[in-house]
Order: sequence, then structure tokens, then C-alpha cells
Amino acid sequence: MTAKAADKLKSDGWKIVETSGFLHLIGPLWQRVVDGVHEYALATEDKHHNRRGLVQGGVIMTFADRTCGMTARFVSGKPTLATVQLDTHFVEAGKIGEILVSKPHVVRSTRSLIFITTEVTVDKRCIAMASGVFKILKSEG
Repeated sequence: MTAKAADKLKSDGWKIVETSGFLHLIGPLWQRVVDGVHEYALATEDKHHNRRGLVQGGVIMTFADRTCGMTARFVSGKPTLATVQLDTHFVEAGKIGEILVSKPHVVRSTRSLIFITTEVTVDKRCIAMASGVFKILKSEG
């Protein structure tokens, strides 16, 4: 990620989310809360490109999955959830260097499942739409 992109995100109130594992490879992932709504950002860079030089669809799907999952965890107050289903519709290509934004919305929450939707956008452009179902797992131990 360029220093310019990081400076822009920081000046707009974004903070880096601590990640590990696979997400650490595609990050950093950024987060902020605006009017009580959790928002997430991913500044795309060369490592995110597909064979056409655009943002790889798997990166967009991972970003949508993680941001919806983080929102489900926040809403439920439970530490461990699993993605049961994630439907993704690609609307437009993302270009390398653009900042992807996700603002997940909880559709319904039950004792065991949370239904969430999000749009992955760049400025006013919708890049992808995703809807997911997240299972609240029993605590281990």
C-alpha cells in the first residue's frame, strides 16, 4: 500500500485492524465507526491483481466475508462464529490502487444465526454485493 493511501485513510479516521493468518496476507484491513455504523476498507495494491490486472474476485469475496463476520461478532457479542453461506455478486471490476469499502448491515439475528448483507464499493461505484449467514458457535472449554 502506498504511503499516500495510508495517510488518506488515517486522516479520514480509519484504524488498522489486527489480523493474522490468511487475512494478514491480503491486508491491512482498516476499520472505523461512523454514526454507530461499522465500516471497513481495503486499499488494493499489486498483490491483489488477477490475470487481467484488476482486483481478484477472491480478494473481494474474502473482504466481504471478513467484514460481515466481524460485524456479526460485534452484534452477537460472541467470540466465535463461522460462515455458513456467502453469496457474492460481482457488479463491476475493481482497479488496483482503489480503496474498497464495506458497510455491513444486519438483516436478522437469531439465537444461532446472523444474516448480513454488504455492498463493496469504491467511492459511489458498487463493485460487489454479498449476503452471508453466520453461525454462532458454542464456546470451547
